[in-house]
Amino acid sequence: MTDEPTPADQEAADTNDNHRFDSKRFLARLTSRPGVYRMLAANGDILYVGKAKNLKNRVSSYFRSTALEGKTMALVARIQDVEITITRSETEALLLEQSLIKEHQPPYNIDFKDDKSYPYIFFSTEDKYPRLAFHRGSQKLRGRYFGPFPSAYSVRDSLNILQKVFQVRSCEDTYFRNRSRPCLQYQIKRCSGPCCDLVSESDYADDVSHAVMFLEGRSRDVLDDYANKMETASQELEFEKAARYRDQITHLQRIQEQQYVLGPEGDIDVIAALVTPAGVGILVMMVRGGRLLGNKTYYPRTGLENTAGDVLSSFLPQFYLSGFSGREVPREVIVNATIDDKTVIAEALTEATGRKVTISDNVRGHRRRWVELAETNAEQNLGTHLASRNNLKERYDSLQSVLELGSIPTRLECFDISHSAGEATVASCVVFDDNGPLKSDYRRFNIEGITPGDDYAAMYQALSRRYTRLKGGEGKVPDILFVDGGKGQLTQAITILAELEMDVLVVAVAKGPDRKAGLEVLFTSDGRELDLPADTPALHLIQHIRDESHRFAITAHRNRRQKKRRESTLEGIDGVGPKRRRALLRHFGGVQRIEAASIDELAKVEGISTALAEHIYGTLHQQ
Repeated sequence: MTDEPTPADQEAADTNDNHRFDSKRFLARLTSRPGVYRMLAANGDILYVGKAKNLKNRVSSYFRSTALEGKTMALVARIQDVEITITRSETEALLLEQSLIKEHQPPYNIDFKDDKSYPYIFFSTEDKYPRLAFHRGSQKLRGRYFGPFPSAYSVRDSLNILQKVFQVRSCEDTYFRNRSRPCLQYQIKRCSGPCCDLVSESDYADDVSHAVMFLEGRSRDVLDDYANKMETASQELEFEKAARYRDQITHLQRIQEQQYVLGPEGDIDVIAALVTPAGVGILVMMVRGGRLLGNKTYYPRTGLENTAGDVLSSFLPQFYLSGFSGREVPREVIVNATIDDKTVIAEALTEATGRKVTISDNVRGHRRRWVELAETNAEQNLGTHLASRNNLKERYDSLQSVLELGSIPTRLECFDISHSAGEATVASCVVFDDNGPLKSDYRRFNIEGITPGDDYAAMYQALSRRYTRLKGGEGKVPDILFVDGGKGQLTQAITILAELEMDVLVVAVAKGPDRKAGLEVLFTSDGRELDLPADTPALHLIQHIRDESHRFAITAHRNRRQKKRRESTLEGIDGVGPKRRRALLRHFGGVQRIEAASIDELAKVEGISTALAEHIYGTLHQQ
């Protein structure tokens, strides 16, 4: 989705210039009741579907003359008609909206595609010796199904735990019935061997019962029961049986340490949305019976949504209400951003499930830590997704097209300057190749000998040091040099390259008027000024290398600043090494008292002569 009309959009707009949608006339007759609105293009295609508590107020917001986002302006430019459906409540409007989005998939609505059925753990409880199995699809077999799990990996991980702790069989019935001796699973203590009568039916049934309790989230009950059984077995001198219960308790305690980090609560989904100019990531973390089953990240194409709250408001109804196979609605959903219509969504979920469902967007304590964990994972997964090979190739191709290069660039460098009011100035140089960040080639430059706060001089010094070395054959010359800044920084780069007689394309990345991502302006060394749409893959690549350069610069600056502030004022005084510094500090108790001391007082310290005391005093009072 672009922030500006495509050529096809523009052509359609020009063709229908005499048939513009008369928004004023339409809004004058529009009802204030709740309902659903559908915005149509000239050919009758649905561009966008939305719901509203007050149709008149909501639809009017699209046609105001100011403060519209780029994507909204692009949508409005294509509207030729608006259709409405009045509903009895906002909840009913929400349900109708989701039905229409699923049916028509409008281009300006969030595009969430997840048709895959979710995996479950199947327990064949009808068998004499029940088995555990991975299951996906229709639930026709007789037995119990536990889940859904966010991924196949989560199921297999849980099956591994169950086999290790409870030693319940996982083999197919045909294999089970034809065994004459125990298989490898028995040898590695992942099965108690019911196929060869190596465990009694009652003991196996006991293991099955505990496995079911574990899957239901009743681990505490399992531990208590095992503890009682271990004690009883010990009293009856059945030490082998007691040892087995002890081992099971140990395994369960370790699992609790790993998987019950979230708390003892029941069924909860924690959902975190991360919105960046480069893309959107939504992580769903599933907690069932207090146990973290795993998480799954989605990367939907967004429509008009600009904030995490907007994305969640569109995502939640589609995720839970659009009829995707195997989707389970927990009793509580925790999200990482404020949702304006959370009450309506919660009411719709309550109506759909027949039990109360709550949505929490402002939590504290351990629940806040859940959200932070989900946000951290969402950020990590989105970064990995955006840096994937295919995604990266698309960005490099786009960069070649935007900059009108003869070939795809394979090496990029970006410079940034960081300081605090001129203190501890550091320049960063980060390098990208066709696989993304090449951290082994990153460099940082401590800037000295300039007027504090002079970013131009800092950039000149950093570029001079870097490209003098490249000119001498120390490293590879990049295809494109990016500098974080405007025309002033561009001039510094052009000057240095001219002095060194090096031919490298330079691109300055200037922040927009609001310093908001997506509004950057590019200035090139060949005199071009480029203002790219916010969803251009080339801009996403430029933002990525710019942000990485900024991160590297500010980290280096903070480290340098902290190191400088940790340094004693005694360091750097000729004749005062570590031993004499320790003696001075031990004698006076601190640097401030040393600075306030007279020459005679300094000379009283062991190892400090009168001449050295005079030198220390003179040095300290010159600073």
